[in-house]
Amino acid sequence: FKAGVDAASAPVALPALLPSGAPRGRTIVLGCGKAAAAMAEVAAGQLAGAVTGCVVTRFGHGARGSTGGIAVIEASHPVPDAASLAAGRRIRELAATAQPGDRVIFLVSGGGSALLVDPIPGLTLESKARINDHLVKSGVGIAEINCVRRHLSQVKGGRLAAAAAAAADDMHSFVISDVVGDDPAVVASGPSIASPFEPDRAIAILADSGWAVDTTLA
Repeated sequence: FKAGVDAASAPVALPALLPSGAPRGRTIVLGCGKAAAAMAEVAAGQLAGAVTGCVVTRFGHGARGSTGGIAVIEASHPVPDAASLAAGRRIRELAATAQPGDRVIFLVSGGGSALLVDPIPGLTLESKARINDHLVKSGVGIAEINCVRRHLSQVKGGRLAAAAAAAADDMHSFVISDVVGDDPAVVASGPSIASPFEPDRAIAILADSGWAVDTTLA
């Protein structure tokens, strides 16, 4: 088991996959998850040119070495907190600065759904946290939880990548999976992977879990 985990760790799995050479513009690194800081360390040590960015990880999982121009934010997991909200907004705003000629690198790993939070307009962090806590405690599967999360977020389900669309010609996602089947759209609710818009499914998941659904948020 340990050998398998080690083989998928950032220092082992990531170096051979990162793009070589420098882009015409900046390299913007954006990430979330319990392995985000470790992935950022590898990226900072290997990527060429001007590298900037921000990742969010769980408290106690911060960087042990240098991450260069990539900021690391620590936040709560599995229930989002104010740090999760600040990270979500900062990372989305940084994504939106991408320009043609820039390179955007997404570093995604398990736990990112709770750590990267940017609720849709009309939904407070407190309400989103209550919904998340309810789903976790109700025993709903992770795919179903992430379906709901995607529909309540401005960064999940590919929306973070959409914010950086100006650099779509040089955009790369690196995902360390913690889900059965390794679907990148499921890991951390797929911030860089476009997912289908399924409001009816999200509403049904909430209703089946016993949550009183406000359909105005669908």
